Amino acid sequence: MSVINTEHQIVRDPLINGFSYDEMEIGHTAYYTKTVTEHDVGTFAGVTGDFNPAHVNQIGAEEMRLPGRIAHGALSGGLISAALGTKMPGQGCLYLSQSSKFVRMVRFGDTLTVRLEVVEKMEKYRVKIKTEVFNQNDELVVTGEAILVAKH
Repeated sequence: MSVINTEHQIVRDPLINGFSYDEMEIGHTAYYTKTVTEHDVGTFAGVTGDFNPAHVNQIGAEEMRLPGRIAHGALSGGLISAALGTKMPGQGCLYLSQSSKFVRMVRFGDTLTVRLEVVEKMEKYRVKIKTEVFNQNDELVVTGEAILVAKH
């Protein structure tokens, strides 16, 4: 089961139904967590064609003065998409836009938690959601916001 944390908690599985526009309120939050593996980064590189040495070549990453290979920023952003599609609003939403600021590198083995918070309900069933990704040390990795059409 997934939980949206509010003063009046809603508990249900959004994979089955998703949350409707009317069910979401300002301040509702949801979370999604995943540990980033070397396999994830390699697969992401293969799917996107982004074989920048920062991600796939240890020597190349060190030559770029990085502490070693790092995950693609867009991979962290992709976790936001997963959270929106599986946690809140969940199934039935349409992802319209995303702004993202990447503020910290992600290393292999980092455990990332996406935090979503409803910040505005707009016309035509649109919802603005604050999107943040934190690592296992509670350090901000990505910040931004998404606009979605929630089901009605």
